[in-house]
Amino acid sequence: MNIPASKNPRVVIVGGGFAGISMVKQLANKPVQVVLIDKHNYHTFQPLLYQVSSSGLEPDSIAYPLRKIIKKQKNTFFRLAEVNNINHEARVVQTSIGEIAYDYLVIATGTKTNFFGNKAIESNSMPMKTVPQALNIRSLILQNFEKAAITNDKEAREALLNFVIVGGGPTGVELAGAIAELKNNILPRDYHDLNASDMQIHLLEGSARVLPPMSKQASEKSEKFLKALGVKVHCNTFVKDYDGLKVTTNTDLKLESETVIWAAGVTGSPVSGLQEGTVVERANRYLVNQYNQVQGYDTIFALGDIALMKTEAYPKGHPQVAQPAIQQGKLLGKNILKLIEGKPMKKFEYHDKGSMATIGRNKAVVDLKAYKFGGFFAWFVWMFVHLMSLVGFRNRVIVFFNWTYNYINFDKAARLIIRPFHKSK
Repeated sequence: MNIPASKNPRVVIVGGGFAGISMVKQLANKPVQVVLIDKHNYHTFQPLLYQVSSSGLEPDSIAYPLRKIIKKQKNTFFRLAEVNNINHEARVVQTSIGEIAYDYLVIATGTKTNFFGNKAIESNSMPMKTVPQALNIRSLILQNFEKAAITNDKEAREALLNFVIVGGGPTGVELAGAIAELKNNILPRDYHDLNASDMQIHLLEGSARVLPPMSKQASEKSEKFLKALGVKVHCNTFVKDYDGLKVTTNTDLKLESETVIWAAGVTGSPVSGLQEGTVVERANRYLVNQYNQVQGYDTIFALGDIALMKTEAYPKGHPQVAQPAIQQGKLLGKNILKLIEGKPMKKFEYHDKGSMATIGRNKAVVDLKAYKFGGFFAWFVWMFVHLMSLVGFRNRVIVFFNWTYNYINFDKAARLIIRPFHKSK
C-alpha cells in the first residue's frame, strides 16, 4: 500500500463514517501512525441522504472528501480500498489493493440495508444507505413524473405516481414528508398537465406506531403531521412481497407502485476472518466489551453501528445512530494512546443527547431527557443541530443557503436527472 515505515505503532481504521472520522481526529498528530481505509473517498452525512433522494440537496452538500479531513494530520494516511479479510494471527488486513499490517485494528464498517432474506424485495425495491442509492431514488422519482406526463394509461399513471416507503423509523418518516412536499409544492407547478391528487404516498410500518424508538408523543405528532401532508400511514403492516409493480402485505392492503423505497431496517456489515462467535448472528454486529475490544481480542476493536456493547442500560446494544459512534470513536482514540503507554483504559458510557425527526416544513419532533416537543421550534432545533453536525464549513454554508432558498420559494432546486436510473429486469 506504499505506507512509509514508522517507529510508532500503526492503527488501521476500516471505515470513514462517524465513528472512524471521530477517532481519526482524536489521533491527529499523536505518536501513532494512522491508516484510514474506505471504499469511498468521502464521508457521507447519512441523516440528510433523504434530502438528496427528494431533490432538496445536491450530494456534494452532504459528502466530504476524507483526504481533506486529514490534510493537516501528518501521521495519517488514507487508502481507497475494500477490505476483504482480516488475518488476525498475522495481524494483517487483506484489501482490494494489497495487504497492510497493523498493531491495532479498528473496525467501523457500519451497516447495510436489511431485506430480511427476501430476495424479491431486495431485487425490486430501492435502498437508501449511500449517495449513489439516494441519487438513484431521485432519478427514479423524476423519471416517473416524466413518464406519467406522457402516458394515456390510467393504471400505469397511477403506478408511476404511487410511492411506497417501507419502514416508519426516522428515515422513512422524513422521506415520506419530503416526497409529500414534492407533491404539494412542485408537482402542481412543474407538471401542470398532471393531477397532483393522483400522486399517492404510502408509509408502511410493521409496529403499532411510526417512530417506534421515540416517545409515544413524538409518534402521535409525527403521524398527525404526515397525514396533514397527505401521506397515508399504515401501521401493523409489513411487506411480504414486491415483484416490481405489486406490493403484497400481511393485511388486505395491496398496492401497485413503480417505486418502493426500503427503509425498514439495517444489519451490520462485518469483515470476515475473525474467530467464530465474535459476530452476534441476528444483529450481525461484533460483540465488544466496554473498551470496544472485540470479544477474544486485545488489539482489535469495533466502533459505532457494527459494535454491540451490552450494558445494563442498553442490554441490546446502543442505538445505531451517529452519537454513540462519535462518542465511541473519541474515547477509543484516547484509550489507544493509554494502551500504548501502559495506562488503564476508560470504560465507555453513552451520553444520550436525545433524538429527533423532521416531517417537512415547520414540522419536527424532538425527544430530550427532560423535554419532548414538536412543531416549528422542534423543526428549528433539528435544522440547527444537523447544520452544525455537517463536516466542513463549505457544506454548512451550502446547506443553509439551500434550506433558506427552499423555505422562501417552496422549492427543491436539485430536480435533475443527471444519471438516469434503469431498473434491472
